[in-house]
Amino acid sequence: MTTRSTARRITTTTTKRTRNISTSTSTLSTRTLEPFLHTSSTSSLYSSSSSSSQPPFRVSGMWNNGLSYGKGPFRFYKNFDSWMSPFPPQDREMYPEIFTFPRGVYEVSLVKPLGIIFEEIEVGKGVYVVDLVEGGNAQQMVGGTIQKGDVLVGVTAVKVVGAKWERRLIPAKDLSFDTVVGAIGSNDEKWGCDDVVLWFMRPEEVEDVQKVEDFLAFFNPPGDSAWRTA
Repeated sequence: MTTRSTARRITTTTTKRTRNISTSTSTLSTRTLEPFLHTSSTSSLYSSSSSSSQPPFRVSGMWNNGLSYGKGPFRFYKNFDSWMSPFPPQDREMYPEIFTFPRGVYEVSLVKPLGIIFEEIEVGKGVYVVDLVEGGNAQQMVGGTIQKGDVLVGVTAVKVVGAKWERRLIPAKDLSFDTVVGAIGSNDEKWGCDDVVLWFMRPEEVEDVQKVEDFLAFFNPPGDSAWRTA
């Protein structure tokens, strides 16, 4: 990551800005989501990268709007396998790359406080693991799953619309530090969350960056999603 030398560390008490992300409990607001809301709309994952003979993979049914918001099998992200379970076998056969993490990307579930110290990759864009809190939840994971230098590429977040709410996995590779903090903090017990699910990318293990980009694009909301509006 050649940009790390210019990255800002983040803090709640000094302008140097370094912070252990673990304490925020607010729900994800439209302001917090703003950098995410302006990412490209993706109704079809392979509109540009797949062969012309392969039909596009439609994801509109994965996003709830109006009266359906907060209902159905896609209202709460628990883990990757359970989230993808509603899709039929023929989708798995035709698009196997959607149902498996790209090489160099992995998922973890952690309770708060996470015990992870993040640093910005660029100002207002992306965070990576600069250190783990000694004795913290991340460090105590069996096998030392999370390592210094891993880049956060996905995180669960709760969004409340009126009296309804959902928890989803949102791509985090281009999110600001404050947006990541808000997303992590929104995973609160009052919304049925007993953990925070995070996706990390280990750059030195990634074989195909485009595959990672395409995989993450699958989780971008379409333009009419409540996740893109107030």
